[in-house]
Amino acid sequence: MKWNLDALYTSFDSKEFQEDRKKLLKMIDELESFVKQAIENNLDTVKFISTYLNIREKSSSLHFKLSAFSELSLSVETSNTIALKNKEQLEALNSKFKGADVSFQKWLTKIKNIEELSNKSDIIKEHIFFLKELQESAKHLLSEQEEILIAKMKETGSNAWSTLWNSLTAEHLVEIEINGKKEKLPLAKVRNMYYDSNPKIRKSAYKSEIASYKTIEKTASACLNGVKGEVLTLISLKKYDSVLDKTLKDARMDKETLDAMITAMKEHLNSFRKFYKRKAKLLGHKKLPFYDIFAPIGSIKMRFSFEEAMDFIVENFGTFSKKLSNFAKNAFENNWVDSEPKEGKVGGAFCENLHPIKESRVLTNFEGSFSDVSTVAHELGHAYHGFCLKEETFLNSDYPMPLAETASIFCETIIGNAALKKATKEEKIVILENEISSAGQVIVDILSRFIFESSLFEERKKGSVSVDKLKELMINAQKEAYGDGLDEEILHPYMWLNKPHYYFADYNFYNFPYAFGLLFAKGLYALYLKEGDAFVEKYDKMLALTGKETIKNVVKTMEIDVSSINFWNSSLKIIEKDIEEFLKLTE
Repeated sequence: MKWNLDALYTSFDSKEFQEDRKKLLKMIDELESFVKQAIENNLDTVKFISTYLNIREKSSSLHFKLSAFSELSLSVETSNTIALKNKEQLEALNSKFKGADVSFQKWLTKIKNIEELSNKSDIIKEHIFFLKELQESAKHLLSEQEEILIAKMKETGSNAWSTLWNSLTAEHLVEIEINGKKEKLPLAKVRNMYYDSNPKIRKSAYKSEIASYKTIEKTASACLNGVKGEVLTLISLKKYDSVLDKTLKDARMDKETLDAMITAMKEHLNSFRKFYKRKAKLLGHKKLPFYDIFAPIGSIKMRFSFEEAMDFIVENFGTFSKKLSNFAKNAFENNWVDSEPKEGKVGGAFCENLHPIKESRVLTNFEGSFSDVSTVAHELGHAYHGFCLKEETFLNSDYPMPLAETASIFCETIIGNAALKKATKEEKIVILENEISSAGQVIVDILSRFIFESSLFEERKKGSVSVDKLKELMINAQKEAYGDGLDEEILHPYMWLNKPHYYFADYNFYNFPYAFGLLFAKGLYALYLKEGDAFVEKYDKMLALTGKETIKNVVKTMEIDVSSINFWNSSLKIIEKDIEEFLKLTE
């Protein structure tokens, strides 16, 4: 299935796209002029804030719509020079927004009675949380001219490094021999071979992938050093305590919650190691090599065409709610999904919630495994989250990363649990293995990525980090997280190269939100099993709140305390039950 972007624009040359570009430029000039005059003329406070919010809402929404069309077009055709040019031009407009935004934020810090003003204006009342966040983040702003300069420099700095890495990996072909025939295949397709039932193909994919990186490792490391170097420079200039400090502030999450979650994860690593040891035994290894982490287990080959996957998802989403099931059906029927891998298409999977048109688009690299089905369900969960936010304003639709994974992993849980109810013993083994392997990625591998990124920033403070050092840091992080669960002689030293998250300057430590999402979703699902249908409405309302509250206040609506290690332990015990069941079934 290929997605259809016509609801955004039919082409870059279309009248609608060109007119919206002109309209956006006019709006940005209007915003810049208004803020400057409002400050100079000491405009009435309520009128100033209300007008700013109104212009910023419309211009942000339009800018996002134009950018989304460029980025989505580029993601399925990385060689599309027109899409790339438009993407870069639209990114350049961020610096034009920056001047007005900085001036407004600095002025806003002088307002001490922001709560009282909400009684005088509906738009202020609706965006009170947004305004308070602006006041808080203003503490880390530099001068208007400095912020504009930084935004402009990012265009040829981290944004350019990120674009280069994206093209580098999307167009990277891996030389691999399959059944005696040598081929050159896209990286995404080769990495999908880790799920193949043939052990020779899995091993060949691993060796070929690792060997292929020699041709791009120096360029990729330059990209990574460029991005992380810029991040550290800005963190110092803006006087954050650390990169993690800024990440937590952006995530609307406190250190107490993160520490409780990480501590609980570490305490439960031994259960995952038992699983990996059993999997090694089932596959005929003394210790599990990295390339067999995703190897299928069991005599039942659960393979799906994409049509079968769609039917499976729609049916099983219906076990939770008709609303969710109908939503997924609508997404498939209206071609919101781009499913299969191809040359020039980015790897992995993602969902882009298109708030301006109240739709979403989902990209996957579907090959037919049950894991692929779960991935489609996961991304549709993101889309459903966007659906629950569709009546909010654009400014109130931006939720923090930890909560971003809630609906996606909740949908994965629905699929897995619904499938288990109807499964035979052999099918249960397959489904449980898939779910535990996925959980292992989110708990164990995510922990390794968190450890790696923490070490990377410390090393980058000293200067550029060499390819050999990057590989060493990654191997050390994997050893610490996986322990004796994996064969320490066969790990993956290049995981820093193929994970896009490391190359986003504005999203550092992109890893721990996935662990938060998994464990929070597991806790929510346990609550759903207790409350039944009464839970569904509360759940939808909670998702709608995620764009305008802190994490603690969002989860309080479900009577959950995420700063308590007890909550995280209870969620991890749910996964441990699955591990114990798997161990029992495979004795």
